Amino acid sequence: MKHDQKNFVIFAVLAALILFGWPQIAHWIFPQQQPAPVTIEGGKTKVVPNPGADPAGDSPKALRDRQIVLAETPRVAIETPKLRGSINLKGARLDDLVLSQYAETVAKNSPPIRLLSPSGAKGAYFAQFGWQGAGVQAPGPDTIWQASGTRLTPTTPVTLTSRSPTGQLFRIELSVDDNYMFNIRQTVANTGTTPVSVTPFALVSRAERSVDPDQWAAHVGPIAISQGAANYVNWKDVEGTPQQFSTTGGWVGYTDHYWLTALVPDQRVPVQLQQRGESWKSYQADYRLAEPLNLAPGKKITYNSRFFAGAKEVKLLDKYQDELGIVQFDRAIDWGWYGIIEQPIFYYLDWLFRLVGNFGGAIILLTITIRLLLFPIAQRQFASMAAMRAVQPKMKALQERYKDDKQRQQQEIMKLYKEEKVNPLAGCLPIVIQIPIMFALYKVLLLTIEMRHQPFVGWIQDLSAPDPLTPLNLFGLLAFTPPHFIAIGVIPILLGISMYFQFKLNPAPMDDMQKQIFSIMPWMMMFLMAPFAVGLQVYWITSNVLTIAQQWLLYKRHPSLKEPVKKEAKAK
Repeated sequence: MKHDQKNFVIFAVLAALILFGWPQIAHWIFPQQQPAPVTIEGGKTKVVPNPGADPAGDSPKALRDRQIVLAETPRVAIETPKLRGSINLKGARLDDLVLSQYAETVAKNSPPIRLLSPSGAKGAYFAQFGWQGAGVQAPGPDTIWQASGTRLTPTTPVTLTSRSPTGQLFRIELSVDDNYMFNIRQTVANTGTTPVSVTPFALVSRAERSVDPDQWAAHVGPIAISQGAANYVNWKDVEGTPQQFSTTGGWVGYTDHYWLTALVPDQRVPVQLQQRGESWKSYQADYRLAEPLNLAPGKKITYNSRFFAGAKEVKLLDKYQDELGIVQFDRAIDWGWYGIIEQPIFYYLDWLFRLVGNFGGAIILLTITIRLLLFPIAQRQFASMAAMRAVQPKMKALQERYKDDKQRQQQEIMKLYKEEKVNPLAGCLPIVIQIPIMFALYKVLLLTIEMRHQPFVGWIQDLSAPDPLTPLNLFGLLAFTPPHFIAIGVIPILLGISMYFQFKLNPAPMDDMQKQIFSIMPWMMMFLMAPFAVGLQVYWITSNVLTIAQQWLLYKRHPSLKEPVKKEAKAK
């Protein structure tokens, strides 16, 4: 009796730790919705200089209204089906860009996602392209470039031109596709009388960290693809200590949870990639050629690169990787170890979505598919459970008979397994097989932008966010916001109820401790799952309902599982 009380106390303490400590754990492991903006010390924007090229001489002392900053410099408009913004002719910067097809929230009047902003405005974030070299005065951050047109569209490229006092003519030809990829063609013609040495470079500067937290399951921050490997770099890793990567083929940039900026150098030419930063103040990703280019009088050199600025749409990233030959461009999404499972699941889920037109419906169909595929495994698991349940009384008797001789007890139990032809691990093996599939599905729903702001039914307008309705404030009628860890929405409550009936259908275990655990587990899971995206909870509820149906069917085949286990009398 005392032993049972001790076990119950231990279980109660562990349950309390899980219940109240889970929000802190989940904040680190799982992306949180609508995080608070990061405050930058002093409000300063600073660009970390690339060695040999110094585009960092324009750090403002105070942040100003973005529209005022944009109006201070000459610009070329950017207009594509998915992008709106402008090119800053001062310094040849892409520093004004919004994603016109993605809104900040699900509200009808929500502004579009702003990706790039000019230096001097809040959230300064821009790309710059230029040259450095010996014997040449290359255009700098204050250089005003001349533009061949006033609008950059998929059908109207723009060429920027600047002439150096040392006799070189610099050109940057910019074009953009219908999505998010810019093509950058940098040319320098030596119209002087002496040879020069030049090196093209490009950089992406951001004045602050992403508002999306870097998570164990979803990398956010600096990224560099070098020598065929993805380097997911933490913000702290680049603060004060530059991270450098020598490679032929690859790219460098910054990844947010759903958005990406990436500098893509010529994939055939050796380059030096770099990630730099200062603690919480500014960060810079850049590249330059591994070797300078010698340019004789009367000659010119052209260097082609690309710049991606947009949403991490899975199919689009794959398309750029295949058609443009960008090495491991799909690694912009942190698929992790289970990418070989996750990507097929995504493509099937996306196909279902296009088939039914509702992402929640697609998740339900995907769950049904997975459960059907795993049904043979579940049958074997239930058969093993039935066999183990049949021998449990005999096993209890052996445990009582040899309770003072553990070695003999184990020998007799193994002998019993052999005689009855049962395997105690057979019931666990199917669960182990399912773990990679379940985790892969979780990552797919967690990482892909395709579920972002997708409605389901009724009040569920965003499957990527937690359930917004909770009975604690009468479903929003009361002007009261419950604490995060008890703000249980309707969908998590349904999850708890479905799990309750699932456990209720199981035969009652012999052990009292197990009964206590099973009685409280559904309601603990209700609290634990509440901060998750509704899409994940829809999957779990559907899986529970299918499990109940599956249990009903399998209990008909294995009626011994429903019979209560009777304790045998102690062996004499």
